[in-house]
Amino acid sequence: MAVLFWMSQRDLPPRSVLKYYLYKSTKAVEFYRPVMYLFFLAQGLDFTQIAILEAIYNLTTLAGEIPTGYIGDRVGRRNSLLIGTVIISATLVGIGLSNSFLPLAVLYICWSMGYNFRSGSEDAWLYDTLTDDLSEDQFAHVRGRGESVSLAIGAGAAIVGGYLGSIDLSYPWFVAAAMTTLGVLILLTIDEPETYKQADTSDLSLRQTVSIVKQVLSRRDIRAFVLYYYVLYASVTYLVFVFLQPIFESVVLDLGVSETQVESLLGWFYAAYSLFGAGLSYYTGAIRARLGLQTWFLVLPFGVGGALVGLYFFPVLALPAFLLIRGLSDVTRSLAGQYINDRIETMGRATVLSAMAMVSGLAVVPFQLGSGVISDVVTPSFALAVDGVVLIAISIGILLWEPPVKQER
Repeated sequence: MAVLFWMSQRDLPPRSVLKYYLYKSTKAVEFYRPVMYLFFLAQGLDFTQIAILEAIYNLTTLAGEIPTGYIGDRVGRRNSLLIGTVIISATLVGIGLSNSFLPLAVLYICWSMGYNFRSGSEDAWLYDTLTDDLSEDQFAHVRGRGESVSLAIGAGAAIVGGYLGSIDLSYPWFVAAAMTTLGVLILLTIDEPETYKQADTSDLSLRQTVSIVKQVLSRRDIRAFVLYYYVLYASVTYLVFVFLQPIFESVVLDLGVSETQVESLLGWFYAAYSLFGAGLSYYTGAIRARLGLQTWFLVLPFGVGGALVGLYFFPVLALPAFLLIRGLSDVTRSLAGQYINDRIETMGRATVLSAMAMVSGLAVVPFQLGSGVISDVVTPSFALAVDGVVLIAISIGILLWEPPVKQER
């Protein structure tokens, strides 16, 4: 099995962590991701409408993250993951059947709600499960391995999705729905962590959880990091995935590739950058040990911002730049999760983590709308270059105001 490929025989993880790896392997986004925005363009949407869809998604995230995180704290992380996975699977089928903007807008609301239920609960379940074994400091390591498993399997899914898309751009969505449904079956076999059960969240009110979130976001060791990563960096890199496909198509066509080969080449490219991301994610724990969180987050925005500016002046650099940014994405998300989880308590954990996603959902909206308009007026690569300049400039401002990453405990 692909999951076991990433683990040594002498160091097999606990059964609960193995199930986590299996669950991560059913995240079937790579089936449709290589052709996602080509699919929307084929339905007659322009870049501004695509940006509006993404804005709808993130506004739904804004409205739904704290309530769904609260549900995750009240009814259990496993149940919250189940609800979200079922919603996502049904939504993927609906998107594959859609052919205009309005139904896609409605489905984007459902899609976002599905991920709302999963966003905070997934990391909360994992961190509390590791706490049961007194190994919560291994969160970044285990989460990184989970992302590695997901990306490695996603590499094959991307190739399949690219070829399916060359036949019919709706097929990858249906296959992804079937794969996501397997996650439901796996989730039915997992248990709630003892740490969560002992926290006794049955009397936790929504007012209490909102108070917990406010207290966390007001802390000096968290507030600058939230602005630095969840607001700024996450917003800019989100746009890279939105504009990757049209930029890739433009670059390869300029290199003389036939238009009929674009979808299949996208599948191979997504496979390559999934494997690159899998390799980096596998060593998330080692990266944290060698570099430390402070060094990683200090260098990161300047490297990514420089790459985005460079690809505008040298379009052929877009392909390695996308590989780099994609590879860094999951490692960075795992390290950010470790940093935040180490500074919050089990009580309200899912709600706090959902609030982080909510902050990102709100912050990315102006980036999305602005970049969509710029892309229609100029080009997508120019929009990303502008985002790169913004990333560098605001990062400098935050660093001068307050260091976003404090010394690890």
